[in-house]
Amino acid sequence: MDDPALEREKHVHALHALSRINRVSFGAMRVWHEVRSLRAKCEGGTPLRVLDVACGGGDVLHAVGLRAAAAGVDVELHGCDLSSVALDEAQRNAPDGMRLHLFEQDVLAEELSEEYDVVTSSLFLHHLEPDDAVGLLRSMRAATRARLLIQDLRRTKLGYFFAWVGLHTLTTSTVARTDGLLSVKAAFTIPEMYELCREVGLGDASIDSVWPQRMAIRWAPA
Repeated sequence: MDDPALEREKHVHALHALSRINRVSFGAMRVWHEVRSLRAKCEGGTPLRVLDVACGGGDVLHAVGLRAAAAGVDVELHGCDLSSVALDEAQRNAPDGMRLHLFEQDVLAEELSEEYDVVTSSLFLHHLEPDDAVGLLRSMRAATRARLLIQDLRRTKLGYFFAWVGLHTLTTSTVARTDGLLSVKAAFTIPEMYELCREVGLGDASIDSVWPQRMAIRWAPA
């Protein structure tokens, strides 16, 4: 999906596959738990600002927005991605009445310029070389007011098996199937992620193994 020459139809098909994978992996639910824990900050009419970095087709933002509306939590949903195709899909598939603040940005080339209560990203770090991952972690840390949550794959044999089964069960997208298996091979291990986090001042972050063979990096400013 990183190939700019990828046909739009194949890209959209892969985005839909990623959305289904995220649902069975409870990725949006974990983001919602962080948002819900901060709901007291909404008092006084100030909405919680949430940013999804490399938001893809926006499925995580959509799910968080629906849960927030049902719970009466006022949120301001932001998403950035390098792909205009992904951002178009995020806007087109947004539930009726849901307002998204979407913007195109190469987060490896320029730092995030605003602050958000919750900064999150799902299934993006494994695409990066260590130096780029460090730069992104540093940028996301600087943009975080209250909660940082990054979810990503873990490089394990079991993770590769789960990915193969899931991708051949949940989607017919050849792009997603190929990209998914390569992604597991390129992913970081939890010890490797601890080293990257320490390098950018996130040494006190918690990094937990979560379903299915993923890691969740959680951090809150002191």
